[in-house]
Amino acid sequence: MAEYINIKGQNIEVVASDPANPTLGQIWYNSTSNTLKGFGYQSDSWATGGNMGTARYQLAGCGLQTAALAFGGYNAGPTSLTATEEYDGASWTAGGGLNSHRRFIGGVGIQTAGLAYGGNNIGSDLASTEEYNGSSWTSVTSMPTARKYLNPSGGFGIQTSAVVCGGITPGSPTYVTSALEYDGTNWTSANAMPQAKAFHSGSGILTAGFVTGGEGPGTPSTLEYDGTNWTSGGNLNTGRSGASGTAGTQTAGIYFGGYDGTTTTALTELYDGTSWSSGTSMSNSRNQAAGSGTKTAALAYAGVPTPGQVATEEYTGAAPAIVTITAS
Repeated sequence: MAEYINIKGQNIEVVASDPANPTLGQIWYNSTSNTLKGFGYQSDSWATGGNMGTARYQLAGCGLQTAALAFGGYNAGPTSLTATEEYDGASWTAGGGLNSHRRFIGGVGIQTAGLAYGGNNIGSDLASTEEYNGSSWTSVTSMPTARKYLNPSGGFGIQTSAVVCGGITPGSPTYVTSALEYDGTNWTSANAMPQAKAFHSGSGILTAGFVTGGEGPGTPSTLEYDGTNWTSGGNLNTGRSGASGTAGTQTAGIYFGGYDGTTTTALTELYDGTSWSSGTSMSNSRNQAAGSGTKTAALAYAGVPTPGQVATEEYTGAAPAIVTITAS
């Protein structure tokens, strides 16, 4: 077997403590722990987080892995939920309730500045919009037209600069392509998507965002928005609807769970702005759940089956890390 010195041209350093700033590929022997260690890439993973207080699905969520917001949804008839919960990276606590009961709801923003829009309650489709300030929801300007089937997000952006697209509007026999922009005060019409979507997820900001998945048994298409126009992005490897995404960016997205036309999945896919690649699957299959965070630090919570889960999972993206080298 080849020796390390013949491969790398150097001896393995013996140290009492791990280097403060190791370089990729560096290997050393820690004499304190009596272990051989190296600095390389650690694979992505999902881990169990704190359970939600209220089981639900068809909800919306926003924020970061360590500061997330969940609101609305459904768990038992006939009324949709107003319940809001906040996550601190370890546990969920109750926040201020929505002013309107709503499921099939969309939402974007951060924990202290969330935006909820649309949805449905007891057969009534909603155009109303609400803003969250970290403790309570305030009703603001409604969308021009009611729309539902936006969960888990139906758009992307922040509380003062958001895009909402797709879903289904009253009187429409099928999903729509229409899009709206919100500036923190008013809603205005935006260019329509080239393809209708519902039960879709988005990431990014108003001038650089995307939506993906959605529609019936699940479409693989991704549509990117530059603040004016929509263009086609890379297709998902597995088309599905009701899967969750995160705040992310147009060039760093994540998409997990959903329904592929046959079954509810635990699949995870990662977006680099051009193409989707497979990541590590969640422990729990879930559809019509919610997501928060980024491509490297995401959060998945709630969803079906059960119906309505309280389970939360935290995602850590692949990254350089110190690892202990053991014999295979």
